[in-house]
Amino acid sequence: MLKPELNRRLTQVGPGTPGGDLLRRYWWPIAPSVDVGPEPLERRLLGEDLVLFRTREGDVGLLERQCPHRSTSLGLGYVDQPRTPEAAGSPSGLRCGYHGWLFGTDGRCLEQPGESADSTFKDRIRAQSYRVQELGGLVFAYLGPEPAPLLPRYDLFVWDDVWRDIGHAELPCNFLQIMENSVDPHHVEWLHGRYDAFLRELSGAPASEVLTKKHLKVAFDVFEHGILKRRVLEGQTEDDEDWKVGHPLVFPSMLRIGGGGLNFFQIRVPIDDENTWHVWYQTYQPGGSVPPQETVPAYEVPLYDSRGKLLRDYVDGQDITAWVTQGRITPREREHLGSSDVGVIALRRLFAEQIDRVAAGEDPLCTYRDETTNQVITLPQEKEKFGGGDAFRREFLLHGQTRYSPILHDVLALFGDHDLVGRRAVEPV
Repeated sequence: MLKPELNRRLTQVGPGTPGGDLLRRYWWPIAPSVDVGPEPLERRLLGEDLVLFRTREGDVGLLERQCPHRSTSLGLGYVDQPRTPEAAGSPSGLRCGYHGWLFGTDGRCLEQPGESADSTFKDRIRAQSYRVQELGGLVFAYLGPEPAPLLPRYDLFVWDDVWRDIGHAELPCNFLQIMENSVDPHHVEWLHGRYDAFLRELSGAPASEVLTKKHLKVAFDVFEHGILKRRVLEGQTEDDEDWKVGHPLVFPSMLRIGGGGLNFFQIRVPIDDENTWHVWYQTYQPGGSVPPQETVPAYEVPLYDSRGKLLRDYVDGQDITAWVTQGRITPREREHLGSSDVGVIALRRLFAEQIDRVAAGEDPLCTYRDETTNQVITLPQEKEKFGGGDAFRREFLLHGQTRYSPILHDVLALFGDHDLVGRRAVEPV
């Protein structure tokens, strides 16, 4: 169990908190690129209220939500060109809908329609702006101190022989309890194995043969990218990839999983202390020539069934239910950890160590400043997970949230999994 003050230290993400200072050293996805246009999007990240927009020239801007004029949300605004003669030909910016003040992507005030033509007032006004970059169909934001680190070019974001799509949902809980789930492999055989089998028995659907296998051995190795997770399941040996290779929790916010041509990031983005934007970043690599993908589609993953209950009829829905029902912030002072919770303990220790590094003025783990090593960051991962890539692919497609994917049927056809095309999940329980 943790003392309340230590729980706050690990879970608070706002400005001026130890955890918030750590998390501001990283780039965070803030929206799918396909969703960002001339109509501003209101976003909340690390406890800060922001507005995201795309200019007519295609540049993306991220500003503080409140207009410096009268504090109206810049979400009540639109992308517009400067209209004064001296600003002719200048790039477009975000115009506040209240009084028409116009701001560039760098936060400079470009126009103040209510002021006199010879006024220099606008030159003294600036909205807080933040760095943004696009990569792999996502817009990333950096809210921390300068000099900013490089946006990490992890492999799934930059591969050129894959199709991608992006699922996302806003979850009413702190990001850390989601991350702790990623270093808790024993839950797989129970939550996704035996509990899932119970739900499927009620509905008459077949249960998974893979997810019920007992964990005989687990390991959590702290390494350059975070924590490498390894396991031996029933029927396996230490010669299998699940133990020899494993897959990583990428510090501070991602899980990497995959096999059989499907590779995924689960990205847990702290909105504030009590809410998390969860991103399922999915790549499909059928082999051979892959038709070009002009845009990466994005879709919202539903959380509730028609009765208002959390969906539990697929793996990620079961995880979400486990995370959310712990409460907005897990009361860790009430928990009782056992020897099987060694991964959870390792992750908390790693967060505490990295908070201390930042407090000491050092860069935390997974900070990149060398362009050469940042071209493609290749992460370790099993290719034949659970003893077979094809088995993993079928399990994930039948039991994962990918059933909501807008391109899934096209992908299955590319893989040749014609028997899975058109399959529907069982009714939610």
